Amino acid sequence: MEATLTPANSTTSATPAIEAKHSGLGIASFVLSIVSLVLIFGLLIVAGVLEAITPGGMDEESVEAIVVGLLLFAFIGTALIATGLGIAGLCQKQRKKIFAILGTIFSLVTVVSTVSLISFGMTID
Repeated sequence: MEATLTPANSTTSATPAIEAKHSGLGIASFVLSIVSLVLIFGLLIVAGVLEAITPGGMDEESVEAIVVGLLLFAFIGTALIATGLGIAGLCQKQRKKIFAILGTIFSLVTVVSTVSLISFGMTID
């Protein structure tokens, strides 16, 4: 019987494959979608408080109402930018796509729910 000896510092396995990095666009999409969700939620709370503390309701032409409306459209725009970044992150090759998927889903849910809430609020009058 012949014994084969291998050196102690030699490796028998192949070199490990390079692990894919997370998509930078996907991470940006995820962060922007979470930020826009929190800002829209906070803005809706502020609008509700302003409506509740103003006797007779808030005037639609007041400075506060205009600022709330402009900020709401700005935050919806931020969520739409997050959607675009998420879709771009999904199109990148050799990158992990989990943040791009989450960012796209969160931003689309934010936009759809905000637009639905606005539409519902307009029909109440």
